[in-house]
Amino acid sequence: MPTVLREDAPAKVNLTLRVLGRRPDGYHELQSLVAFARDIGDVLTLDAAQPARVTVVGAMADALTGDNLVEIAVRRIEQAVPTITVGAVSLEKRLPVAAGVGGGSADAAALLRIACRAHPVLSAQIDLDDLARRLGADVPVCLFNRPAMMSGVGERLTAVQFPAPVHAVLVNPMVPVPSVKTARVFRALNAPPLQADAPVDDISQLADLDALITVMRLRGNDLQSAAISVMPEIERVLAVLSRSPSCLIARLSGAGPTCFGLYRTCDEAATAAALISHQNAKWWVRATTLA
Repeated sequence: MPTVLREDAPAKVNLTLRVLGRRPDGYHELQSLVAFARDIGDVLTLDAAQPARVTVVGAMADALTGDNLVEIAVRRIEQAVPTITVGAVSLEKRLPVAAGVGGGSADAAALLRIACRAHPVLSAQIDLDDLARRLGADVPVCLFNRPAMMSGVGERLTAVQFPAPVHAVLVNPMVPVPSVKTARVFRALNAPPLQADAPVDDISQLADLDALITVMRLRGNDLQSAAISVMPEIERVLAVLSRSPSCLIARLSGAGPTCFGLYRTCDEAATAAALISHQNAKWWVRATTLA
């Protein structure tokens, strides 16, 4: 096996996000239909023959400050299995930081996958699912790395079968994001205490794109209004996406500020992305396929 390996960390998109209530432990009970942008994301490279270190490069590298989840994941692997030295990790940061598309969580999940490829004994010596849960709420679904209904605080996953690739445009306004953004959005939401365990939505298979759109209209993103109160530019992004040619639906991903629109064809998504980017040169705009 080569010592230098590469692993993609695709952007995570919350197609729906329901907040069922605040639990006694302070966390929020969630249900979210999640998909991944197969051609947009960060990239990790691991050289298992080199001493352990993490370097960050790429267009969005300067936006990262302090420890990132990749560094934390490396440390926790080496603490759990002291005989393993993970190696030299290079993180190419392509996704906006704190953007609502799971960049840090996707990076950590990609690190877990690539570390197990480089060191096959890890899979038998470490509980990857437990480590993923301890790294963050979005890390388990990013480790799963395919469409899923995520519930609880992110630890319960049910696979979802998409009828076909879903064409989308992701848009981030690239405005300054408040520190502890997600916590601020949840405070603005002020969800009531969780009254009872809600059943997980049964969306194991979607008949077609129209069925997906129906689910999204019914479920929505409960954080959207709260996120707009914290980052008002989100409202403009949603309006621009909604008005773009052939857009079927526009929604916020996670706690934002990245939003997305869905389209029937790859060409329609590409046309919309080009128009939005031309009219908003400072925005981060990408056409992609969700799967």
